Amino acid sequence: MSTTQTFERLDPMTGAVATTAPAMTIAQAQATADAAEAAFAGWSALGPNARRAFLTKAADALAARGDAFVQAMMGEIGATEGWARFNLMLAVGIVREAAALTTQIGGEVIPSDKPGCIAMALREPAGVVLGIAPWNAPIILGVRAIATPLACGNTVILKASETCPRTHGLIIEAFADAGLPEGVVNVVTNAPADAPAIVGALIDHPAVRRVNFTGSTAVGKIIAKRCAEHLKPVLLELGGKAPLIVLDDADLDEAVKAAAFGAFMNQGQICMSTERIIVVDAIAEAFIDKFKTKVGGMAVGDPREGKTPLGAVVDLKTVGHVESLVADALAAGAVQVNGGASNGVLMPATVVDKVTPDMKLFRDESFGPVVAVIRARDEAHAIELANDTEYGLSAAVFTRDTARGLKVARQIKSGICHVNGPTVHDEAQMPFGGVKASGYGRFGGKAGIDAFTELRWITIETQPGHYPI
Repeated sequence: MSTTQTFERLDPMTGAVATTAPAMTIAQAQATADAAEAAFAGWSALGPNARRAFLTKAADALAARGDAFVQAMMGEIGATEGWARFNLMLAVGIVREAAALTTQIGGEVIPSDKPGCIAMALREPAGVVLGIAPWNAPIILGVRAIATPLACGNTVILKASETCPRTHGLIIEAFADAGLPEGVVNVVTNAPADAPAIVGALIDHPAVRRVNFTGSTAVGKIIAKRCAEHLKPVLLELGGKAPLIVLDDADLDEAVKAAAFGAFMNQGQICMSTERIIVVDAIAEAFIDKFKTKVGGMAVGDPREGKTPLGAVVDLKTVGHVESLVADALAAGAVQVNGGASNGVLMPATVVDKVTPDMKLFRDESFGPVVAVIRARDEAHAIELANDTEYGLSAAVFTRDTARGLKVARQIKSGICHVNGPTVHDEAQMPFGGVKASGYGRFGGKAGIDAFTELRWITIETQPGHYPI
């Protein structure tokens, strides 16, 4: 869609212009919703194998854009090449999984007490789906916002992040190359200052029947309220403060590896990132010794050079936020184990031990390369600490006793919990989402079908009716 207005996204490493993108107006965003509505009848009428063929082609088109995605993510968010290619790999898998779902959108025949009545429950496309995706895992989350809705026969609008408009635009280009009909997949880009008005106008548009949002809890609440005004269902995947519990019988080497990966992959800028390591006193010192050594070997550097496991954080605001959380904890008696001064948006991996629930680092989502270590008296205390948070997305517990691990996992209030695995774990076919302030609804697999279809009850009468009046 043509527009004379644009906005710029600056490279967080260099300050140079990384991307110039259209700054759409409210009218243009509404026209995009109109186009999606116009395309709905044709797309929803296609058979499952026709939709599957389009999605399979889209997966191939995404995979072919690897180098372009790497360059876009490096320039827009300071990502490493490894993170960009992991994003693309999982995103391609999400589209292939969506393609496989097209014949799984089933229904059922339900026994009726009424003689001669055939009662059916059918799942049908909802209409236009608005997907609002963030910048931190931009290919994964951009694709997740639209793939299953498309498989279900909906048309979609991807509201691109202002932080990575080029990365999200490449997704739409790939779907266009796959030959999807005009209006089936659409993108809206906007200047940062216009985001509230643009998103509000899209939610208000009568053609939009479902909304999904991945991002902060604060913004999620605003979107949920706006959707509630129209009684529109919304799927929310929001913030997290994921705990990783290390029990006294844990394999410490495995726990250290998982904790380091979960805390510092993508510089801790993942909704599932390990933000709190809860270690029982009996093995706390032994764990800290091993963890300090592991994290001490995780260097940070320019992502373009590709020589270090950690790259840049997204902006200086993140640096300031993380540093303030660390300073607050240290002032209250916590101990810094790893870390040091930042060099612009290059932040070293930071570990803070002896964090307590009265510190901001225990409660506030950092979304950066810092992890809090909290000492627990025993298993029960560890569970209590894990649940002492408004969030509930991902969690993990380490123990050599798998039955014990399952017992603990069942007591943690989170949408996801892994026994002897990291808090960062995503697969296309899994029901992904959280509880409490981490949101509601589930992406992935058949749970995604439930989120993006209408369940209808339809009957067929096969005998003459008998009525009391």
